[in-house]
Amino acid sequence: MKVAILGYGNIGKAAEEAIKAAPDMELAGIFHHNDCLDKISNDKCQMSNDKCPVDVVLICTPTREVQKFATVLAARGICTVDSFDIHGQIWNLRSALDPVCKQSGAVSIISAGWDPGSDSMIRALLMALAPKGITYTNFGPGRSMGHTVAAKAIKGVKNALSMTIPLGTGIHRRMVYIELEEGADFKNVEAAILADDYFAHDETHVIPVESVDALNNVAHGVNLVRSGVSGNTHNQRFEFNMSINNPALTGQVMVCCARAAFRLKERGELGAKTMIELAPVDLLPGTKEQLIKSLV
Repeated sequence: MKVAILGYGNIGKAAEEAIKAAPDMELAGIFHHNDCLDKISNDKCQMSNDKCPVDVVLICTPTREVQKFATVLAARGICTVDSFDIHGQIWNLRSALDPVCKQSGAVSIISAGWDPGSDSMIRALLMALAPKGITYTNFGPGRSMGHTVAAKAIKGVKNALSMTIPLGTGIHRRMVYIELEEGADFKNVEAAILADDYFAHDETHVIPVESVDALNNVAHGVNLVRSGVSGNTHNQRFEFNMSINNPALTGQVMVCCARAAFRLKERGELGAKTMIELAPVDLLPGTKEQLIKSLV
């Protein structure tokens, strides 16, 4: 399958590596999102002409730009995968893209990162194993790409790093380190960051620094715990841990979902999907026979 990348930041570069490592994929092209938006709006985007056919486009842009790109591409019958990460807006995005995809014959897999994304699948599995109970997802400590991008977008910010610090029971602290543009007022910048929806719901500290690069680290992780009841049996406890390179895992998850999008379209299962709606077998290269024999 031919897979293109739209947006070439940290996630786009990681997705490129994952595509090149996949045995069943070919990199069809890399497109800077601003340039490609002009080409799409003029109906001249290289991704849809005969010279560069594409099966799936990975939308590796900032989250707040995902919907406009996904809508344009899906309307042209091009399958998309994105890593949209604003949890409270995922259903709205799915609802907006689903009829567009069904009308044009496309599949759009949304919020395909590690959280939301692969962690969502784990939460769903653990809920099936213990239907009654509580799940706590504790992120970090590590760099949040979505929060970092949001902080960088604030007027007066030259560079930023947002670190997520787990406090336990799903509660987090945000440590936002910023380099200011020349002449920018720290108090105004701090107020804008604290008011942004990415930060408004958590304890957030904004700290001015001389060099963000001196602090930067793309490591991250998660500790996911569910305690609950299986049938009538209490004291069931499940725990999942991982320590990761954030962009690398996000890019890998998106590439797996590109494979799933391709297969769903082949079967005529059109529309917008989240990862909990996918069959794990569709994420993996190989035939169902091979995978069942090796994994089940």
